[in-house]
Amino acid sequence: MLHHVLVIDDEKEVRDVIRLQLGGTRYELLEAGDGEEGIAFLNENALTVDVIICDVRMPKINGVEAVKYFHEQYPSTPVIVLTGYPDVNLAVEFMKQGAVEYLVKPVEKEQLVAAVEKAAASRTLFSGSSGG
Repeated sequence: MLHHVLVIDDEKEVRDVIRLQLGGTRYELLEAGDGEEGIAFLNENALTVDVIICDVRMPKINGVEAVKYFHEQYPSTPVIVLTGYPDVNLAVEFMKQGAVEYLVKPVEKEQLVAAVEKAAASRTLFSGSSGG
């Protein structure tokens, strides 16, 4: 089964690296250049996005605001936070907001793929449960 991963990062190079790292896996990449683009994309394509990978420091709508929005509006879509600026307090806040993983750039391919697999599995489990 093919899963769609929305990568939200203002650095095209980072999106390209993630595309390469997930290449050859069962994950197809969708891209957004900032939180505002990511939110707009998700609002139009919510059913096609299985996992979100979101940067923290971005113009317009930053990762903190975007993750909060995703958690409130799309609680069944798992979010992985990917940042170049590790911060323990921020990591704790993201986990409280429902982020499934907090990764620091540059991330190893195996670590990224494992995090995406874990997130996709949680989406599958959550969306398959009853209730709402």
